[in-house]
Amino acid sequence: MSVPVSEVVAAELAASLSKQLDDNPNVSIKTHIPRPQSVVGSPNTDLKEAQLEASEVSKYLLAKSYYDCREFERCAAVFLPSDLPAGTFSGVSPKAKTTSPSAISKGKAKQTGSSFDTSAGSLPTSGGRPTSQKSLFLVLYAKYMAGEKKREEATEAILGPVDKGSAVNPELTVISAMLRDYFQNLGLHAASGGWLEYLYGIVLAKSKNEEAAKQWLVRSIRLYQHNWGAWLELAELISDLDELNDILPQLPRDIMAFFFNIYCNQMLYQSTDPVWTALSDLEKVFPESLFVKTQRALLLYHAKDYEEADAAFSSIVHEDPYRIDSLDHYSNLLYVVRNRPKLAFLAQLATSIDKFRPETCCIVGNYYSLKSEHEKAVQYFRRALMLDRNFLAAWTLMGHEYVEMKNPHAAIESYRRAVDVNRKDYRAWYGLGQTYEMLEMHLYALFYYQRASSLRPLDSTMWNAVGSCFDRIDRPLQSIKAFKRALVAGTYYDTSSSFNSQTSTGAAPDPYMVSDTLYNIALMYEKLGDIEEAASYMEMTLAQEEGQEPDESDEDTRANAIGVTNTTSKARMWLARFEFSRGGMKRAMELANELCQDGVEVEEAKALIRDIRARTDSDYT
Repeated sequence: MSVPVSEVVAAELAASLSKQLDDNPNVSIKTHIPRPQSVVGSPNTDLKEAQLEASEVSKYLLAKSYYDCREFERCAAVFLPSDLPAGTFSGVSPKAKTTSPSAISKGKAKQTGSSFDTSAGSLPTSGGRPTSQKSLFLVLYAKYMAGEKKREEATEAILGPVDKGSAVNPELTVISAMLRDYFQNLGLHAASGGWLEYLYGIVLAKSKNEEAAKQWLVRSIRLYQHNWGAWLELAELISDLDELNDILPQLPRDIMAFFFNIYCNQMLYQSTDPVWTALSDLEKVFPESLFVKTQRALLLYHAKDYEEADAAFSSIVHEDPYRIDSLDHYSNLLYVVRNRPKLAFLAQLATSIDKFRPETCCIVGNYYSLKSEHEKAVQYFRRALMLDRNFLAAWTLMGHEYVEMKNPHAAIESYRRAVDVNRKDYRAWYGLGQTYEMLEMHLYALFYYQRASSLRPLDSTMWNAVGSCFDRIDRPLQSIKAFKRALVAGTYYDTSSSFNSQTSTGAAPDPYMVSDTLYNIALMYEKLGDIEEAASYMEMTLAQEEGQEPDESDEDTRANAIGVTNTTSKARMWLARFEFSRGGMKRAMELANELCQDGVEVEEAKALIRDIRARTDSDYT
């Protein structure tokens, strides 16, 4: 017999012994309790709650045993009445004598047991007494989990013909009514451990009442700071840095708030100096914490410091090779840097540990995507979603695969589901913009690119996409502003150190992207008719071939020199024609000859040289 089943049998025996006490309401509770204390956990300081917990200990242990066996409905039924109609399974023998009507009427006065009506939302009772907060939380949370199970069973195949993603937990309304009734009648006048507030916050968040959910979760945290689940639920409801700054003063000032602040900043892609300083202070207190090390690795990854992030993730895997949490982010990093051998090892490691974890499926999916086996990658991302429909990374990565497979409609639906799970995922918003741009629906694409840029204001890729969309809808002035924002974002890179001499507040400027951005700005000025300004930006584009001037204190300052590229060659051809048009034949000839030597735009350069020579000969004659 397995351990959970043995636990259930023992709990059922204990509950049957205490049933006589529940059936006799005339017996005083205090005669059976030597001292008021909680049986499970620390002693309860509230006398009334301690008495209720001690009187329900057998039923509580029975319900807890059912919960541990994942029999959620059975757990809830220990304190809540059955949903079966009365008389369906009465359990009365056919040979039993019929009770007289007078006996029935007399028996009504002695009716005992649970008097809780789930449809009415009244308070639960046990043996005529109110249920303790601990028991109430257990059964209502079990009811919530039962509703989640029903919701998952009601969902259809991933992105199937009838999969609309609209399945909801059928128990939310009932649980919300119970808790609302509880807090209106008893909760505000009794000591609380914060757990019912935590559950109420979850239910309100699932019901899309986010502002009320935040208030109840904050109240739960203030009552009991060490419930990390409440902090996590609150973090999911914070959509930007302003909301975080507004809610932090309402929270307790302790070590948990430190963890929460760093976690939220990581979720919001913030890599500022105060965040690194706070993380450095936390690492001094918890130098061996893998959670803290993971937050550091994720911050480095979001800041696009891939080399340092790779080292941080590798250290975590080395310290605990059986820890799969957040390894899907590590696989994303390895995919970006195209490190196929290490990604293959990571996929093999995760599969050997637990192949039925969503993180494992995403790691394997990334490996197949890197091999350009997109159909297999989609299969593994679907498998991850079958294990957890709210696994954000799987929806986003599956959208990327559908883009590669030229299936824009499936990609859009995948990205939309990712946004539904987490509105802070800039990759899903950016993916939606890319997909609509593929469909040449540039106004839609512009909207989604702007949402992505609001989440990642220091990412030049986002602003370049916004500028490109403005160009497509013939708004060159707004396009110039967006491209200039991209240049500013690209230069926001600080190598000064407040954290282990490696603080990154943004991505290092990509010289190739800088040259493309400068060239696009020049084209926009050309559209506006400002040829002189366009020429100056073309000169800046051309200057990217050589990079910055060398610095005496740094021998690698020319590392950002890009050499000859298609973009710089186009800029050189534009400048050659510009000089030709205004009579600068010498400079035009130099630029045209450089094009011939570079091997780019050769035919056009030769044609321009012939025109220059013809113009020069005509001037001499």
